[in-house]
Amino acid sequence: MVYNLKLSLSILCAATCTASSFQTVTDPAKSSIKMPFRHTDSIAFSDISTDRMVCMEPITKRGGSSNVALDTKAILNKSANLLASLWAAGGFIAILGKSVKRILPLALEPFGTDAAALSTFQLGSYIAMCLWFSYVEGYKGFQLKFSPLVVARAQTLKPFQGTPVHHVLLGPFYAMGLFHATKKRKIVSWSVSTGVAIIVAVVKKFPYPWRNIVDAGVIAGLSWGSISILAIWIRAAIFGIDCSCDPALPQKKDN
Repeated sequence: MVYNLKLSLSILCAATCTASSFQTVTDPAKSSIKMPFRHTDSIAFSDISTDRMVCMEPITKRGGSSNVALDTKAILNKSANLLASLWAAGGFIAILGKSVKRILPLALEPFGTDAAALSTFQLGSYIAMCLWFSYVEGYKGFQLKFSPLVVARAQTLKPFQGTPVHHVLLGPFYAMGLFHATKKRKIVSWSVSTGVAIIVAVVKKFPYPWRNIVDAGVIAGLSWGSISILAIWIRAAIFGIDCSCDPALPQKKDN
């Protein structure tokens, strides 16, 4: 008896909660009936086991083609930015790699069968030169300063979000700061590039094995620098870890 009374009260409460979700439809041939008029209204039902009313949340439809279009555009922009960044940083690494490939045979020449063996002093100089270039050029020059700059500038390339086409096409040189950079950055970048070219020309005139020893040091420094750029780019582009470096972009008045 008590259970039936509770059931009746629950049904009555449910009818009261859902009354607003029905509209009256009059049929001349039939009596008035009530039907639900929209799918977003709450629906109430009785939980007999707990004697409580449970109201379901309104059912809503999410956006259609507009949201899909926005998501697709965001994915395309992100992919384009990633490819442009990879081209800028990877292109610069390729330039360094080409240099390493060109002078590697000279650096290994003293260890060939046809070359004169290095003396103890010369071998010690060979090792010391590699260590010195690895620290000064590879670690202090590239890893701490130039590599973060290259990656930071590469990350600013956004092909479909305002970046000029020639910045993307010349991505490796853009990442080096040779153009579209602050005046100080352009002076430093061009000075370093010119200085390296002059040093290479001078080293070519060194006699054997000192040219080979210097070339070995250069290879050690460039290899360290290339690896540091790749590692910093992966951290920034793949894992989203900011390299915390100012890209040295010019002010708007300088554009």
